[in-house]
Amino acid sequence: MYYKNPSYKVFYYTNVTLLVLVSILCILPMLHIFAVSLSGKTAAESNLVTLFPIDFNLDSYVKTFQNDNFLHAIQISVLRSLIGTVLAMMVTVLAAFPLSRSTIEFKPRNFYVWFFLIIMIFDAGLIPHYLLIQKIGLVGSFWVYILPHLLNVWNIILMMNFFRAIPKELDEAATMDGASSFRIFFSVYLPISMPALATLSLFTLVGHWNNWFDGMLYMRSPEQWPLATLLQTIVVARDLSKTGIDFEDLELLSNRSVKAAQIFIAMIPILVVYPFLQRFFVKGIVIGAVKE
Repeated sequence: MYYKNPSYKVFYYTNVTLLVLVSILCILPMLHIFAVSLSGKTAAESNLVTLFPIDFNLDSYVKTFQNDNFLHAIQISVLRSLIGTVLAMMVTVLAAFPLSRSTIEFKPRNFYVWFFLIIMIFDAGLIPHYLLIQKIGLVGSFWVYILPHLLNVWNIILMMNFFRAIPKELDEAATMDGASSFRIFFSVYLPISMPALATLSLFTLVGHWNNWFDGMLYMRSPEQWPLATLLQTIVVARDLSKTGIDFEDLELLSNRSVKAAQIFIAMIPILVVYPFLQRFFVKGIVIGAVKE
């Protein structure tokens, strides 16, 4: 058998070793952040913390969860991620399905394919985009996080290729049974497409959760920021006035511990969601590939 071949064993163990190393490189920063968030002020400020907390305490988490700005930012991020992902997937599948049909079934197909390709390649730029958002009245509105991200051409192309890879025999059988195009879409294509939908949903969810630029660009006050924008201001711009924690409390806590606690809390939702989508992710990762 091929798996008993010496060259295959070398290939297999090399891959396993590389994947273990990559996994360690991904896990170690999270462990370090978690350890810093649980450490005392002296150890954290002195950069003595590695993978285990020193002077263990939960003060950073207590103050973080008492921070109204942080909790409100989490609420905005959760709503944005959930609503944005659901609506974006609806638009994606509704656009991809007709584009996956032949020109006989959907005559304007080629026009729309070229239209989507052109708008994917050519971008007007940031200033025209901001002026458009301003003209339609989305500046300062929660929907500025949702509506501009509904149409992702790359996701439509991936979903379209997945639909086109579904055997036509299923389509023909449903047509012979008298099913309409909508019935074929909802009863045949969508159930089969769960791996692809789960994969694209995960990508879209992570994109919404990590997007900080929209809040910085379109919102007029920090109270309207999502969590990613708040963390970017605190960690990158180092503006501690946006933490919502009194400076008297900051004197007793380490700035590094507070930042680490907030960063670790921001990672938890994605770490929790991924295991539920992982079983679909393995199958959906090959969307667009050639299938027999």
